Amino acid sequence: ISLATTSMPTPRLRRIVRQISGEVDKRVDFDVLNPEGELDRSLMERVVAPLEHMLRNAVDHGIETREGRQSAGKDGTGRINLELGREGGEVVITLSDDGKGIDTDAVRQKAIERGLIAADAQLSEQEIQQFIFHAGFSTAAAVTQISGRGVGMDVVASEIKQMGGSVTIDSRKGQGTRFIIRLPFTLAMNRALMVKAAEDSYAIPLNQIEGIVRISPFELQHYFEEENPVYTYVGQDYELQYLGHFVHGNRVPHLENQTTPMPVLLIRSTEHTVAIVVDDLVGSREVVVKAVGPQLATVAGISGATILGDGSVVIILDIHSLIRAAHVQTTALASGEVVPTLPQEPEEDALPQRDTPLVMVTDDSVTVRKVTTRLLERNGYEVVTAKDGIDAIAKLEDIRPDVMLLDIEMPRMDGFEVATHVRHDSRLQDVPIIMITSRTGEKHRERAFDIGVNCYMGKPFQENELLSTIRELLGELQETDNG
Repeated sequence: ISLATTSMPTPRLRRIVRQISGEVDKRVDFDVLNPEGELDRSLMERVVAPLEHMLRNAVDHGIETREGRQSAGKDGTGRINLELGREGGEVVITLSDDGKGIDTDAVRQKAIERGLIAADAQLSEQEIQQFIFHAGFSTAAAVTQISGRGVGMDVVASEIKQMGGSVTIDSRKGQGTRFIIRLPFTLAMNRALMVKAAEDSYAIPLNQIEGIVRISPFELQHYFEEENPVYTYVGQDYELQYLGHFVHGNRVPHLENQTTPMPVLLIRSTEHTVAIVVDDLVGSREVVVKAVGPQLATVAGISGATILGDGSVVIILDIHSLIRAAHVQTTALASGEVVPTLPQEPEEDALPQRDTPLVMVTDDSVTVRKVTTRLLERNGYEVVTAKDGIDAIAKLEDIRPDVMLLDIEMPRMDGFEVATHVRHDSRLQDVPIIMITSRTGEKHRERAFDIGVNCYMGKPFQENELLSTIRELLGELQETDNG
């Protein structure tokens, strides 16, 4: 694959540091290490904005005033370093400063106030520091125009996650803070191991896996009889966990009638070493990484999604983030608090009852989406829009609309593929689909009805005809439910 690459926009970043340090009257030296390191151009374009915000933060909140530095026995000039490196298939960007560090006590207090942790929860300093990535989280006494700008660290972390990356903090009070951003070398492709937990498939980036071993079901039975099992491999201790524990809440794998050894992934990060039991290995493959949209981007442990050849969507797990979130959850549970990790698929009966019918409008034309939304909202419907098939499928992970309006010709994934996905999903298969398209040929109409589309309309549609069709389909649904 030939990639359009570029290097770090050093002059632009230097200008920001110079400008902000002048505004807050601080002396700051800014160094970029390995500035000629190459990055995928599209990745660089997206990572620059989060980097700029982090630099503003470092100058405004991280580096002390000249007097503050002198009283702390430091040089009057603060130092910020930005380093670009490569580790396997990842780009590693490290932003460090020698400022006052993160006030862990203030972060902890704020997290307790907001109900994120219990007052007596025992968390490490590093785990507490990660709370600054929560939405709307700030310990600043006053929001300044410099570092605030309407953007918090939660937006920075979310943007990096949407790129399939992760960001971690290592901060020492009085000594400084280091942010480590890890990103796939290219946004387009990543090598991942496809694994199974029960019947569900997941993709785990290969660069997060240290090794794979197999353990007999008999041995695993003994391990899981202990409360916190530890597996030792080549002198290294690993916490033994089952992948189903993270994604389904099942602590122990189904070992009955299991005769062959089960695969175990060895994962090592700076904070944890964990051996994760999976039900099956499907194999490694190049996957096209897709963003999952804002609903799932905030969920710990999800770094993206990919679409397989059969049209099924597979979540790409950020295993390090998943382990960290589980540790925070375990500690919180010990103090009687519940912190959710991956969203569980709701039971059909447990779906929230809505008074207002929800219509999903999927079309790559902004105009069509706006006009249709206004029409439906005027007539008392709730509307959610998707700009193409991938966007629709990401949103369908979280919602179950009462009716879907679907275009055929869309980038990334067309309407036929979306309809096929919906009809093969047990949770969504009964959702009525109205296809509205400029392709009015008999061949396309037949294909749509073969897939299971309920109604096929040409563009431009007649408003009254669309509204009466939606009412009809909703009426049929109610009759079926009552029957």
